[in-house]
Amino acid sequence: MSDLVTARLVLHPMTVTEAERVVAGEADGGARWAPGYPTDGDVFAARRFLDTCADTGDPQPFGNYEIRRREGGLAIGGLGFHEPPDEKGSVTIGYGLIPSMRGRGYATEALRGLLSFARARGVTRVKGDADHGNIASQRVMMAAGMQQCGQDDRVVYFEITWFDTVTDGDPC
Repeated sequence: MSDLVTARLVLHPMTVTEAERVVAGEADGGARWAPGYPTDGDVFAARRFLDTCADTGDPQPFGNYEIRRREGGLAIGGLGFHEPPDEKGSVTIGYGLIPSMRGRGYATEALRGLLSFARARGVTRVKGDADHGNIASQRVMMAAGMQQCGQDDRVVYFEITWFDTVTDGDPC
């Protein structure tokens, strides 16, 4: 699968070998990582991706993506789908950046790119969530076009829907 390219970023679909390197913390094989990459969240997502690959095969294009700056090509974070779309066309996403790259609009740009990609592939609903205290992540989802649709004692839920399809299941 090809990279997804936005104005300032490259969203690179992660391979099994790349995910294994992220989990091991080894940037060999030509990978170029900014200081601070991978974060704990990147390692967690890479492990989940590897588990999915082992259980059901490579989920691409609905897998993990490494966020790289176009200028210089350094990996600065990750984003992706928790799993392929369900029978109703719904997916859940997650994302994160290294601390030194936050506050520059990269997360919003990356999420917009991923949302556009998902919509073009027939996804009808994308869900995400953020801890109550993670106001920055909540703002990223809202800036990318997602709307708050619920909350519980731990997180605030967001979604974007492109069709008049009514989906069931909680939350939202």
